[in-house]
Amino acid sequence: MTAAGDSSGWSAGEPPLDCVVFMLVRDGHVLAEKRKTTRRLAPGAIALPGGHVEAGERLEDALRRELDEELGVVAERVAYVCTLLHRAQEFRKLHYFAVEGWRGEILNQEAEALLWVPLDEPTALEIDVDRTAVGEYIRLAGSG
Repeated sequence: MTAAGDSSGWSAGEPPLDCVVFMLVRDGHVLAEKRKTTRRLAPGAIALPGGHVEAGERLEDALRRELDEELGVVAERVAYVCTLLHRAQEFRKLHYFAVEGWRGEILNQEAEALLWVPLDEPTALEIDVDRTAVGEYIRLAGSG
């Protein structure tokens, strides 16, 4: 599934910034972060964690690196969910992955706080594309 927002102001010469976003899912909840107020993008927002894909990096490698950097865990069961376009300071192409199994204890290494949001209450997430991705995860999980 791919969704696009308002494209005004987007130059065709500037491709969107690739990012990976992960949904750690356990017991009907998804792990979210309260972003630090010092963050440039969405300071203080409740959002799904993730990060930039480095030049030449495969999405799966970026996902594993970001999981280690942000939460100190190693993914064991990962499923691609969707890719959504989001306009922040620049256009971002957000690649969402569900992580339903991992090794290690979750450590908060970058956020103000971590919290478990019920999958059936995605309105707790303050970024619209995150809510859309959770809805897509629920749809895919229900169809399989």
